[in-house]
Amino acid sequence: MGLPPPDFRLLITHYPLPIAHYPLPIFVSLSIIIPCLDEVRGITGTLEALQPLRRRGVEVIVVDGGSQDETLAKAQPLVDAAFAAPRGRAAQMNAGAARARGEILLFLHADCLLPEAADGLIIDGLNRSRKSWGRFDVRIDGRHPLLRVVEALMNLRSRATGIATGDQGLFVTRSLFEAVGSFPEIALMEDIALSGRLKRFGTPLNLRHRITASGRRWEQHGVLRTVFLMWGLRLAYWLGADPDKLALRYAATKH
Repeated sequence: MGLPPPDFRLLITHYPLPIAHYPLPIFVSLSIIIPCLDEVRGITGTLEALQPLRRRGVEVIVVDGGSQDETLAKAQPLVDAAFAAPRGRAAQMNAGAARARGEILLFLHADCLLPEAADGLIIDGLNRSRKSWGRFDVRIDGRHPLLRVVEALMNLRSRATGIATGDQGLFVTRSLFEAVGSFPEIALMEDIALSGRLKRFGTPLNLRHRITASGRRWEQHGVLRTVFLMWGLRLAYWLGADPDKLALRYAATKH
């Protein structure tokens, strides 16, 4: 069943901005694209948190990479479109972007939660800054005290380098996304590769509002071990290592 027409007054009430200065989404549309694979335990919570945005006219698309569980079935009642695509985060996100109707595309990991009223933050932020892409600061969900250090360093590094990672909710105008050729369909580091392409057209909008990323991998595999692993993988990528081989190395740490 389709959703009722969005009530844009709901969006305006979230912000202390004069209506004359707020870019209503009747002129700018946003699509959220979520690649997933075997995320049945968490996908419902992620999508339920997006329902207020859907009521304001935001499109939500889930692209499944061949889950062996009930991920797709759980997602379908809570999204505007849910379909399967060839496995691979980059390929799935590109498939979702091709199906999306929005003028702004937001790529969201299945285990991440957006800050409240993220749609208005993105639309207003891009409008005010005259930028064409950006990301949120990140908060890692978890109790380990080192996670606060890790997230702070992630946010500082992103500001210093102009590189956004998938956990930070990268968003970009459709026109710029298409101009740079979309995500390179590589097995790992597709977010870093896309950021490098986007930087040629301008620096990102760094929103200080925080997206909440799952701390699952950090706590399961150890915070310091995960930090050193990711640093090593990124360094190897910058030095020209094959992303397919890096992906195999990353996958081996999950078992």
